[in-house]
Amino acid sequence: MPSSAEPSCWSSPSSRAPSRSTYATTAAVGDRLLRALPPVVVLARESWSADLVDLLCAEVQRDAPGQDVFLDRLLDLVVLAAVRAWLATDDRAPAWHRAGADRVVGPALTAVHERPEQPWTVASLAAEAGVSRAAFARRFTELVGEPPGQYLTSWRLAVAADLLERTDATLESVARQVGHGSPFALSAAFSRVRGVSPATHRARARVG
Repeated sequence: MPSSAEPSCWSSPSSRAPSRSTYATTAAVGDRLLRALPPVVVLARESWSADLVDLLCAEVQRDAPGQDVFLDRLLDLVVLAAVRAWLATDDRAPAWHRAGADRVVGPALTAVHERPEQPWTVASLAAEAGVSRAAFARRFTELVGEPPGQYLTSWRLAVAADLLERTDATLESVARQVGHGSPFALSAAFSRVRGVSPATHRARARVG
């Protein structure tokens, strides 16, 4: 949630002042998107749901019960709407996002994101997409920019990192939730890809 918010509003249709919100932490699964975003996103009013900003401008001037919580959630919506608009309209949007609309790669990405615990293989993901294994692997790599197995591993470990950081689930439980056969298998993959053991990652997160 936003840790601070100091919004100010358009005083007229032709004058603008920024709304600001800072986020204290990010989820590992969101790192891929954050790395893709440019330092500054500029959107024309007509290109996105700018009505949300009008609502923010109206609400920030009110003093009603629960106003801080309401403004936090509203700022979340403004940020989400802005990011969605940028992804939909900017040529710099990441390849994996554009690939989500592909009739072959899209279903596989959805399957990986929604069911990371499943024992996915390139062949089973190809079956989800309804194409041959070779055609799927070629199409996925072309559109996403990395092979399906590599993307699957990266996603699973990001989910695991968030579970380790935000829950008290055992390593065995986390391994089951992200499709690894054992805590040892998860620990080995986590250490190899992310550079630290699951236990170290959890300990650092708790200290921070």
